[in-house]
Amino acid sequence: MNTLKLAPPEGAVRLLRDDLDNWTTRDGRSAGWRLEEGIAHVVPGTGDIMTDERFTDFYLHLEFRCPDMPEATGQAKGNSGVFLQGRYEIQVLDSSGFAVPGKGDCGAIYNQFAPLVNACSAALTWQAYDVFFRAPREGEHVGPRITALHNGQLIHNNTELPGVTGAALDEEVYTPGPLLLQDHSDLVCYRNIWIVEQPLVGSDTYEPR
Repeated sequence: MNTLKLAPPEGAVRLLRDDLDNWTTRDGRSAGWRLEEGIAHVVPGTGDIMTDERFTDFYLHLEFRCPDMPEATGQAKGNSGVFLQGRYEIQVLDSSGFAVPGKGDCGAIYNQFAPLVNACSAALTWQAYDVFFRAPREGEHVGPRITALHNGQLIHNNTELPGVTGAALDEEVYTPGPLLLQDHSDLVCYRNIWIVEQPLVGSDTYEPR
């Protein structure tokens, strides 16, 4: 089931609002991207942007669109990235048509895990990520876990990461972190970004009703 234009449920944290006042650069400056009609456009050279809000466990919905760059190849072709907690990058790239996607293609957990399938649509087409993220717990000796859908197809199934990916904001993995979007100098766009925060634990008692 493709989740394009999925409305945020009650209680969700909407991250794209009427302006980008809740987004900053990595070093705390005002976000330099352009927001028009609910769409955030990368402005090349202005830097990555990240939310003021910090999250631990969550469900993320996000939609993106890659530019058409027919002469470009590899990492030069519609490149951006979605960093969960600012530490774990899910690659955004125009990888449409690739038979076997790799660790740097669209949907990959960058340089760690390739997507299970290539669910990438063509350039200039809106696409959706739905990501379920469980942060590492101090003392548990397990890494963060990601389950992700790309255009409704499962691309990561409860994947445990060995650590942060390249270009992480920090390595303070036991603290909440922001959502960070990468400026890789390509004209990628984002819209309809929201997060539903998840409880860290459930009840440990049985209460008959």
